[in-house]
Amino acid sequence: MRLVPEKPDVHVPRLVGLMAVDARETARARGLSLYASDRPDVRLAVVDHVVRQFPQPGARVPRESTVYVWFDFGEGEGGGGIREPRVPRPPPGGLRRELAEPDGAPGEPGGTPPGPGRPCCAALSSP
Repeated sequence: MRLVPEKPDVHVPRLVGLMAVDARETARARGLSLYASDRPDVRLAVVDHVVRQFPQPGARVPRESTVYVWFDFGEGEGGGGIREPRVPRPPPGGLRRELAEPDGAPGEPGGTPPGPGRPCCAALSSP
């Protein structure tokens, strides 16, 4: 009777967030293969990012097992959502509307900006 050597268990690496090419190499380094139902030929996927995996990271599986990965969120499972216009719209004007023209004394709010001979505040000026 011939005994088949047992395959050692490996920990499943975290693949979520990795690009397809990096996920494939990370799995291969642990003796695992990838399968993606939303990408029939996962070997050609390069820059797509893994958004979900099974088994979960850290699970112990026999070497040469398959890790299932997904590159797209399913319907209603996340993503960018619907882009709607902001209502009410922000008021026009931006920074110009917020800043007053300098017309006061040096060092006062709205005053002449500090410069040579015009200290920014009394505590920092020399005696």
